[in-house]
Amino acid sequence: MLLNPNFIKLNKLPLLFVAASILFYYIFAYHLVRTDYIKLLTLYTALFTLFYKLVQTTKHNFKSLVMVAFLFRAIFILAVPNLSQDFYRFIWDGRILLQGINPYLNTVESFITSGEFPVAQAQELYTGMGTLNGSHFTNYPPVNQLCFAIAGLLTGKSILGTVMVFRIIIILADFGTLFFGKKLLEKLNIPVYNIFWYILNPFIIIELTGNLHFEGVMIFFLIWSLYLLHIGKWQFAAVVLALSISVKLIPLIFLPLFFQFFVKRKTLNSENTLPTSIKTNLRTNLKKLTFFYAIVGITTVILFAPFFSSQFVSNYSKTVSLWFQNFEFNASFYYIAREIGYLFRGWNEIAIIGKTTPIIVVLVLLIMTFFRKNRTTVELITVMLLGLSFYYFTATTVHPWYIATLLILSVFTKYKFPLVWSFVIILSYLAYVNINKADKSENLWVIAIEYLVVYGVFLWEIFIKKAPKLEA
Repeated sequence: MLLNPNFIKLNKLPLLFVAASILFYYIFAYHLVRTDYIKLLTLYTALFTLFYKLVQTTKHNFKSLVMVAFLFRAIFILAVPNLSQDFYRFIWDGRILLQGINPYLNTVESFITSGEFPVAQAQELYTGMGTLNGSHFTNYPPVNQLCFAIAGLLTGKSILGTVMVFRIIIILADFGTLFFGKKLLEKLNIPVYNIFWYILNPFIIIELTGNLHFEGVMIFFLIWSLYLLHIGKWQFAAVVLALSISVKLIPLIFLPLFFQFFVKRKTLNSENTLPTSIKTNLRTNLKKLTFFYAIVGITTVILFAPFFSSQFVSNYSKTVSLWFQNFEFNASFYYIAREIGYLFRGWNEIAIIGKTTPIIVVLVLLIMTFFRKNRTTVELITVMLLGLSFYYFTATTVHPWYIATLLILSVFTKYKFPLVWSFVIILSYLAYVNINKADKSENLWVIAIEYLVVYGVFLWEIFIKKAPKLEA
């Protein structure tokens, strides 16, 4: 079919976009070093432009775009990630688990410095992940650990083989997101091609398939859960949401936002024709919400149970707190607050700011929970998008792959600022230009450009743009 002259004639432009993208993805996967920032920015800009034009010109040819999405991911199958070292820790955790050792109880560094090498290629894995990663306890939840262990079980001592299994798991998750995302878009009467702003986005292909970040697996469970919730299977949705939390903890931030979706929706009577009384409706919906939270909580506890101990609780809480009080990368409001701290106090106030911002985030989420209308699926997803955005706007650390969750949520809303962010987020990698220099700090001017663009689009969409309202 692809060799048919008429087919080529009718699809010259899309085929040109695909061919050029294949070439650029190949160069990106196998011939790029992350410190080569000119090559990085040029390739990414070209890929993003081609992606945008491809979706624009071929958005109604669903099957073709699905095949292209698979093809682009397949290019990376033999590539070792070149923008992230985290996969070395994934391999370590998986192999440790297969040895019957609880991965949450020891740091990698504690084994290496004591001369213990509990897994194959221990020194190579430690060197690969770096001392920062190796000196901290793992923060990856149990379903994520299961993925690591499966890869280790299937590939033994092969680092590349384990990378390939990780990649296959993430690709399968992406196509699971495609499947349930399409079904949810159809239910919401939103154009199904919206899903390609996520599935074909070079940011998603590079960060998830390329760099092996398991946000893709978390997102698969999240979208599956939202689909089940929309069609009324809330008990099953709660179980699947717990699976999402057990890949990455970030969906925990959404839990308060389900309140109005459950409590303030109208329930039909037994004949499915008329609303029940307000009092009965409220009582029934509160009961559903309580059971929903209970199922999420119990399922999550069950998934963590095999690893539970007092030491696990201590280690895990310390690791999570690091993201608020020790680490800083690609932040926005936090960097402004930090500079004010330097100005008035003379030192970095991250310990204080890191404790304050989670409280502010919780307060904002509670305001969104009780004072913003979140009764339909679209309204729920929209408030999830805005709540998570606020969290990232105030966070001390915003790694590029974090934006993947914002991007998938935006597919079901009128907002496009996450799509813009998925383009300019590449600027955060310019921090690695100084990695071998005495001054390893980020270029704050570059970060300022990134966030000026993001906040500019965000404020325009919130206060100026009159986008058509999406109905559930």
